[in-house]
Amino acid sequence: MNIAIFTDVFLEVPGGIPSSINAQKESLEKLGHKVTVFCPGFSSDDKNVIVVPTHKKIRVNGAPLAKAPEIVERWMMENFPMFSQFDLVHVHYEASCSLAGMRLARRFEIPLVQTMHGREDMAIAMNVPHPFKTLAAVALNFLHSKYIPHKKVVRRDNKLAPTVARAKMWTLMVNHANFADQVITPSQHFADKLKHYGVSRPIAVVSNGVADEMVKDIDRKVKKNGGALIRSLKPGEPLRIFWNSRLSNEKRIMPFLEALNMMHGSFIFSACGDGNAFDAAQKYIKKHKLEKYVNLYGRVPHEQVLDKMLKEHLSVTVSYGFDTQGLTLLEAEAVGMPVFFCDPDMKEVVPSDGAVIATGPSPKEMAEALDDLINTPSRIEKMSKVMLKHRQEILQSTQIKKLLEVYDSVID
Repeated sequence: MNIAIFTDVFLEVPGGIPSSINAQKESLEKLGHKVTVFCPGFSSDDKNVIVVPTHKKIRVNGAPLAKAPEIVERWMMENFPMFSQFDLVHVHYEASCSLAGMRLARRFEIPLVQTMHGREDMAIAMNVPHPFKTLAAVALNFLHSKYIPHKKVVRRDNKLAPTVARAKMWTLMVNHANFADQVITPSQHFADKLKHYGVSRPIAVVSNGVADEMVKDIDRKVKKNGGALIRSLKPGEPLRIFWNSRLSNEKRIMPFLEALNMMHGSFIFSACGDGNAFDAAQKYIKKHKLEKYVNLYGRVPHEQVLDKMLKEHLSVTVSYGFDTQGLTLLEAEAVGMPVFFCDPDMKEVVPSDGAVIATGPSPKEMAEALDDLINTPSRIEKMSKVMLKHRQEILQSTQIKKLLEVYDSVID
């Protein structure tokens, strides 16, 4: 197959979405398919990653932003006049570059697949200051409707759309999904919510996957150093907690730092990533004198992140209500590291016997769960063994078979 992938996330930016797209691309290419990725960015050494017109100075959470859909479309027509040769278009986001890809697929009558990665209503709720949430959501909804018709309107309710802003973003997500021939979500719980609010297109659940080669590299390193992937925590030893995602409002780094400040047990916390809450996190650490226990490394190359993971006891993801899958959790499972989360929906992602699950999202509830783990250190080894037992399920080679079945059904 000749596949075009459109995404508004530059593949060289750290994060779960670019990592999952990269893993899919590499797996498809190894199976003999041709994959071309179109995204905003700076430049790429990969000839099959094409950078579309991108704003030079505007950044969103530090990531490059594509210019308006009509500009991207026009540029595509000038540079890829044989666009009709693609067998399938797969879109991974809902902004400018992705909208251009969807419109091009419709123009050339190419089968169109859309992966919905997470909750845009929660992104507005968490990242936009209170007086401007509704204004931002209305503006985004209006701009989106200029390029894709909004046939379904989501009204406010007492469930997941309790405000005008969140209802507007659900309207955007639902109509975006309905414009495709086939929708993919990384989890069943997100698929159910999209259906509830009016997505009528078929939805397939295809998990993100961890690159097989990455797992093989880890195994080789561990074997070479005479180590073992199974983790263990000795009584009195500090619990080594690891964060591998953006330091942003939606990832809830600030509530987690509050939880660490409430803990009674001994710990060392290391975070790899940057984002819109990085400065606030640094100030909090300094104010509460946590420098001896908390290390913020900023953006770290993925290979170095994996090396650090081999030395840690517990991987954490404390997003709540975002319906993300959390590639961080899958990578932890691949290296035999137990995980910590507070959103019950995450139970679908990893084996619950390999996880510490807080009773709720508050700093107090998270601190209590972590202290309880420190007081029962033998749990780390048991959870680590559970994670390794299930690692085959989350490999990209396993998930790519499901993705190809979706592609084949759409083309047929």
